[in-house]
Amino acid sequence: MKALELREKTGAELEQLLHDFRREIFDIGVKASTGQVEKAGRAGRLRKDIARILTILNERKQLTENR
Repeated sequence: MKALELREKTGAELEQLLHDFRREIFDIGVKASTGQVEKAGRAGRLRKDIARILTILNERKQLTENR
């Protein structure tokens, strides 16, 4: 997901995406441990998306604190 797309979402939507992505990474890890991995490369993309979401949330938090 691109940062521009994420910036258009509300804080609640970003929090929900963050939860969903973390859950999906967990599920991929469980499948990997049992040898059922289908989309191993997806975990890396999810980690990057999580970092983007956290960056945007932190930017918004800093903006509200500085006002």
